[in-house]
Amino acid sequence: MANSGSVPLGTTDIRLSPIGLGAWQWGDKFFWPSGTAYTDDDIRAAFAVSLEAGMNWVDTAEVYRPHTSEKMLGRFIRETQIKIFVASKCFPFPWRLSGKALLGALRGSLKRLGVARLDLYQMHWPHPPVKVESWMDAMAQAMKEGLTRAVGVSNYSAEQTRRAVDRLAKHGLTLASNQIEYSLLHRRPERDGTLAACKELGVTVIAYSPIAKGMLSGKYTPDNPPPGLRAARYNRDYVARIQPLIGLMKEIGQAHGVADSAKSPSQVALNWLSGKGAVSIPGAKNAKQAQDNAGAMGWRLTEEAVKALDSTSDKLK
Repeated sequence: MANSGSVPLGTTDIRLSPIGLGAWQWGDKFFWPSGTAYTDDDIRAAFAVSLEAGMNWVDTAEVYRPHTSEKMLGRFIRETQIKIFVASKCFPFPWRLSGKALLGALRGSLKRLGVARLDLYQMHWPHPPVKVESWMDAMAQAMKEGLTRAVGVSNYSAEQTRRAVDRLAKHGLTLASNQIEYSLLHRRPERDGTLAACKELGVTVIAYSPIAKGMLSGKYTPDNPPPGLRAARYNRDYVARIQPLIGLMKEIGQAHGVADSAKSPSQVALNWLSGKGAVSIPGAKNAKQAQDNAGAMGWRLTEEAVKALDSTSDKLK
């Protein structure tokens, strides 16, 4: 069964491509080497190629190199005739002491993006002191004022997701999505109940870092570990430990390819998530990466391949 068809966003009438475009890397000079390893023109090309390949949504946030990612996306939107869905997020800064602060943050995002309404607005983290319920009350107000079409959360546990769903229900609304870290190298959502809760509640799972910040791309080896801040988390020993999984992904990619074109490890990683019922938002710093991400759509891993990936991934816990 192909997975090129659109996926409903929660219970809304919004239908997303199974792969979207994550904009965390856009302009970021702290975690990602924006401006040196890639330029704004590279990102513009990644955006254009993603849309041409069938991706119809972009996910950003106010804190992605504060305001920079949103402003870049706003420029790109004005440069294209292709209709896309836009998602952004509100960060619970410690000085935002009530849910009312969300409306101001949302209006700021709308201004930077140059749009009158978002398709999806998400609470970035469930950090205290403001309660989940207060943020959801503010989200309901944003819906009432027509500032967003759908409400989402990010990094919420199963229990926090249920609380968000229950609070929105009091306003006659539903929770559309929960954006969580999820990949073959981060399968905690399967084990802590978050994935099951979202499935039960009709909440779409949006997987961020679906290629594990490049670790599942197959380009890193113990002799060529990732640079920068990623090196601290993904050191040589870690990269060596995941090589059996990378090797399996390459074998599976060969088996699922057509003619002389194998599916890349990144495409296998993204397609695996589609099979788990999640939509993904891989980043893309250039046109080549965007084209590779798009190649994860339109086909489906066999059950045997999924089982093999699950088993090999399990051994890495």
